[in-house]
Amino acid sequence: MANPVYGTVALIRAIYVLAREGVIASFPAEGLPAGPAFLHALSRFVARGSAEERASSDNLSRALHRLGPSYVKLGQFLATRPDIVGPQIARALGSLQDKVPPFPRAQAVAEIETTLGRKVEDLFIDLGEVIGAASIAQVYKARIRNPDGSERVAAVKVIRPGIRGRFRRELEAFAFIARFFERFVRSSRRLRPVAIVETLAQSTKIEMDLRLEAAAASEMADNTVDDPDFRVPKIDWERTGRDVLTMEWIEGIKMNDVAAVASAGHDLKQLGVKVVQSFLRHAMRDGFFHADMHQGNLFVAPDGAIVAVDLGIVGRLSDNSKRFLAEILYGFIRRDYRRVAELHFEAGYVPRNQDVASFAQALRAIGEPIYGQPAETISMGHLLSLLFEVTELFDMETRPELILLQKTMVVVEGVARTYDPKFNMWVAAEPVVSDYIMNELGPAAKLRDARQGLDALLRLVRKAPDFAVGLDVLASQLPELIENGLRLNDDTLVELVKDSKTSIVLGHIERWVIAAALVAIAGTLFFG
Repeated sequence: MANPVYGTVALIRAIYVLAREGVIASFPAEGLPAGPAFLHALSRFVARGSAEERASSDNLSRALHRLGPSYVKLGQFLATRPDIVGPQIARALGSLQDKVPPFPRAQAVAEIETTLGRKVEDLFIDLGEVIGAASIAQVYKARIRNPDGSERVAAVKVIRPGIRGRFRRELEAFAFIARFFERFVRSSRRLRPVAIVETLAQSTKIEMDLRLEAAAASEMADNTVDDPDFRVPKIDWERTGRDVLTMEWIEGIKMNDVAAVASAGHDLKQLGVKVVQSFLRHAMRDGFFHADMHQGNLFVAPDGAIVAVDLGIVGRLSDNSKRFLAEILYGFIRRDYRRVAELHFEAGYVPRNQDVASFAQALRAIGEPIYGQPAETISMGHLLSLLFEVTELFDMETRPELILLQKTMVVVEGVARTYDPKFNMWVAAEPVVSDYIMNELGPAAKLRDARQGLDALLRLVRKAPDFAVGLDVLASQLPELIENGLRLNDDTLVELVKDSKTSIVLGHIERWVIAAALVAIAGTLFFG
């Protein structure tokens, strides 16, 4: 638990910096109680004169960078949760860039040698120079000797020394601030600040273990091995540990340099399509997607393929969520609002006490205005955002995995529009969504389901002799069961006490459940 004094100082400092950079003054004051309204008015006198000349998003970015890297990380995290902070603040936070000065080379060498248990000279021909630094880690371009004597280039990511301790202290301060607001600022409770900090702490803990990022890249590489337009760098597991990640060096152009990509002769419009279709394919086919697909994490390889790096943040969708997403998009493409509404109820996302027809009417209010508009004005990410807003009216429970999906879709759609201002999201999405629908709901899927049903039936047929024996035993014991009920004798109790393995205990329970079921069946046959 955070030291109350340290937490109080952190709270006062955060409020002062936010006020000084004009952030607090930019928030609306309507409806605030007397105390907070006074502080809001006071913040206008504290704010810098230049704050009014800058956009509110710039002021927020400046304030968070002044407060420190953990605050920047908090801002980046909240950018993924428009359901919590609202779409306007989420958009402002979405542009935060996590850039800090690099730490000394000697510290990086010590970190590598401690993590991997070998001298840096034994691992690399040359560690090279820093090519990028952020609050959690920095990256080097290194040369490695292959077993056959040849050389290759690799990217080496090293955790910043002492960063875990710093984040732990600042997250404890965040926890203190969150508890303060939940206790004394009633209006903040709907934002669930304590839950936000707990989720951020868990997310940061995962991001600071580079083995997990390597595992995510490895899993995505397996998923996309046959995709011609998308890949991720290969992981060098020999040179990877908790604090060090070594991967294939990418010879390509970062997608945030559109001019360089165009000069290299790549088809800009086609690249926009590749980015979006790759994301949708990963989400719907694999249920596993890169959840931080901004232009700084994407490269264009010489062959035109998209190469994604930095898989510290990934998203997963269950089979039900994948099907839900595909049918939602397909339903909007076909303007079948009734089906889209039914899907929400079938998935259990909207309570049964709500009216399907009314929900379909609300969905029509979202979908119809987009038809007939120019392609460049239609945003699928915006559509999903509106969808979540409407579902709140019908008491739909927030689905974190769908919120992360929606945030990522907004990002990839923005990348695509950077490369093609007239990018048509619907045209790009339709082939991927249709393929998924055909694979999961078409004739092939029905045959697959029928085969699985037949397999289950055959398993039951094979067990029929056992069922027959059980019924025979039950028939002979039924009069006694009816007269005396089910009893455990002393030998059975001793046996249960001696059974220490969970599987054995579950076996006994299973037999009693089967016996009870057979009693019910027999009762129906004899007395029904």
